Amino acid sequence: MTQTNKLFSTKITSNESNINSQAIGVFDSGVGGLSIAKCIHEHLPHESLIYVADSLFAPYGDKSSNVIIERVNKLADWLISQNVKAIVVACNTATVIAIDQLRSRVNIPIIGVEPAIKPAALHSATQKIALLVTEATSVNPRFLALVDKHKNGAQAFIQPCTGLVELIEQGLHESEQCHQLINEFLQPLLKNNIDKLVLGCTHYPFVSTMIQEIVGEGITIMETALPVTEQLIRQLSQNNLLANGEHVFEQSFFSSEVSLHLEKLMSTLFGKNSSLQSLPLL
Repeated sequence: MTQTNKLFSTKITSNESNINSQAIGVFDSGVGGLSIAKCIHEHLPHESLIYVADSLFAPYGDKSSNVIIERVNKLADWLISQNVKAIVVACNTATVIAIDQLRSRVNIPIIGVEPAIKPAALHSATQKIALLVTEATSVNPRFLALVDKHKNGAQAFIQPCTGLVELIEQGLHESEQCHQLINEFLQPLLKNNIDKLVLGCTHYPFVSTMIQEIVGEGITIMETALPVTEQLIRQLSQNNLLANGEHVFEQSFFSSEVSLHLEKLMSTLFGKNSSLQSLPLL
């Protein structure tokens, strides 16, 4: 999650307080990024958040790279038009495919999500780890290079989880259908004597309890919400962008496809009731 800053590389002067009070933008293809947004709010309770779910185009996992890059750029540009001071790309697929070019074209801190391959391999006793990812991520060259770079001699088993994001988006993350699908993905991995399981999609933490029940306590599940939040804190601190303790938290939820079901689901997953607003046509 190395970050190069341009706009905030110099000392902020007269408008510092205004910038500090601006919101942090967080976006994902759907509700999965709320696992990141929730962690951010827990550790930065005075920071306001604008969350965007690109639900009309969800999931990104079955989209082409060109489509994903186009959507990422449009969402980032819209968030910048809302005067956000930083953007969190709370989607593994979008990070893998589009974050490098995004960082080259915008002038605010951009924080991405990368699966916890390095710590998983480093702490694996069996030297066998597994990664649950979307279809698009599983074949992406940047992701595969990341696995090779950080697996540290361990065997890394990559499992695409086709259909899982869709079930979570439908609010079926606690259903028997979801349990059966996850079990199908996990059984081949369990035969390989893995001891670390990396969740390579921000949707997947919402089914982590179900995953843990299937794999048992002997396998450690590794998420990315906290490392992403820590990186965000570092970026805001380095650029003097942290909100002060008097700033009152505000949240705004937007989606490219609005429904009462989605509004209720997002409020439930985030842990706070919030109205859902329609994202302007992008």
